[in-house]
Amino acid sequence: MIKSELVQRIATANPHLYHRDVERIVNIIFDEIVDALARGDRVELRGFGAFTVKHRASRQGRNPRTGTTVSVAEKFVPFFKTGKELRDRLNKNGSGGDSRH
Repeated sequence: MIKSELVQRIATANPHLYHRDVERIVNIIFDEIVDALARGDRVELRGFGAFTVKHRASRQGRNPRTGTTVSVAEKFVPFFKTGKELRDRLNKNGSGGDSRH
């Protein structure tokens, strides 16, 4: 699902709201999550999961094409850990959720 599909599904489920208002709300929510992560805060959505930022130290890597050593700069990467309720819903009755294998 992409963001526009999420907006459309929410708008369809809430016909009393204008599509542009739903889109604005979704954008605000995502912006707030990004801003919190940029500040180094943890974002927890109970039952869904938690977003955190992990620090990756600088290191020496290897160019797989040439085999030469390259320096990889330090960076911060987003990390998502699923909540128990989400895991339970995905794995209910051992179905594994998605049947598109």
